[in-house]
Amino acid sequence: MLQDSLPGPELFVVALTVSDAIRPKITVILDSEQGFGIDECAQVSRRLARRIDEAYGEEASYTLEVTSPGADQPFTDQRQYTRHVGRTLSLKLQDDTEKTGLLEATEAEGIQLAEEIKEKNKKKVLPAVLIPFADIKEARVVISFK
Repeated sequence: MLQDSLPGPELFVVALTVSDAIRPKITVILDSEQGFGIDECAQVSRRLARRIDEAYGEEASYTLEVTSPGADQPFTDQRQYTRHVGRTLSLKLQDDTEKTGLLEATEAEGIQLAEEIKEKNKKKVLPAVLIPFADIKEARVVISFK
């Protein structure tokens, strides 16, 4: 039902959860490579609510929330990297090492990251290297208030 509620292939599902309660809460998290706004969230919400009502009856009791991932949420889909090119990412790799750097590009097999390292109280930026998606355990945008 959710896939059929999406307006087109540009939006994709990041997460879908349904709480186990008397009045279940359905939470849908969507994203797009180009970003999207509240109008798209409202459109998906209306379409999905209509499909749920058709399938379970209008007297079905539930709460529906359609949203985008928060800025502090880790990426869960490779397509999320594309719209963050030019931003600083914090990565945790499969071997539990951590890297922070500028996301310069995305490729089919991974990302190009120009890592920032501290050297004698100064920041140094290394040339971009390819980090395969398979090596990334967690990636988040570094939020800066500067």
